[in-house]
Amino acid sequence: QVQLVESGGGLVQAGGSLRLSCAASGSIFSINAMGWYRQAPGKQRELVAVITSSSNTNYKDSVKGRFTISRDNAKNTVYLQMSSLKPEDTAVYYCAVDGRATMGVNIIRSWGQGIQVTVSS
Repeated sequence: QVQLVESGGGLVQAGGSLRLSCAASGSIFSINAMGWYRQAPGKQRELVAVITSSSNTNYKDSVKGRFTISRDNAKNTVYLQMSSLKPEDTAVYYCAVDGRATMGVNIIRSWGQGIQVTVSS
């Protein structure tokens, strides 16, 4: 079983920056894609950014140019650097990791507990 621990959220003024971190631990044989999702009140969870095992990235259109996803494979950690934050970025952000616990088993997605990001206008 993989445990994910997120950190770095909080309250920031519009135009400010935050860096989210998500560290994976537990039974990890390999990690494939790592990503960040978010869910605002009354809305569905949406993909914000994803990074593959080969470090290819993809972003939600509204965050392109403002957010950067990266990963440190040695630390099993994924980061989300958020800049030029807007009030509409306010949401609970969730880390997601696709990985295998042991060789030959199916890839399983694990989720973090979520971390609040609030951007004030």
